[in-house]
Amino acid sequence: IRDAKLGRDGERAVGQYLEGLRVDGARVFHDVPGEGFNVDHVVISERGIYVVETKTWRKRQPDSHVSVKEGRLYRNGTLVNPNPIEQVKAEARWIRKVLQDSTGKTFQVRSVVVFPGWFVEPMDAATKSQAWVLEPKALPAFIEKEPLVLAGGDVALVAYHLSRYVRTCDDSA
Repeated sequence: IRDAKLGRDGERAVGQYLEGLRVDGARVFHDVPGEGFNVDHVVISERGIYVVETKTWRKRQPDSHVSVKEGRLYRNGTLVNPNPIEQVKAEARWIRKVLQDSTGKTFQVRSVVVFPGWFVEPMDAATKSQAWVLEPKALPAFIEKEPLVLAGGDVALVAYHLSRYVRTCDDSA
């Protein structure tokens, strides 16, 4: 129960950071249901589409940290298995397919893993090309530095189709 509450609180904290992106016109979705899984957060903005996986881990020591090298994730120097980067990449592929099936268009979807409350060392280039690994406060700044890749009409189109998908899932529950 403690771990479930910790996970819930982490997702809420990340959601609050992401909600701030709405000011610049981003659309933010939380807990997008899949088949046997859920996507924690999806951000749709003119700067791209982002699937955000939240990992809220209990710290065993005050100087706990997360690091990544060549797509491998380490917690306090120990390789993490299963790898959350592979999980979020699969979620991004799934969101891309949902949007392609619904809109008939192919959109690039970026993968992001965030760790609330943890120090996250800077990513190497090999990891950054696969997924961003960050602490939640850094995510809005990373998104804001990205080039504009979606027209406003495409932002609305993607958001409409994703919201329709979510409503359809809610109706079938």
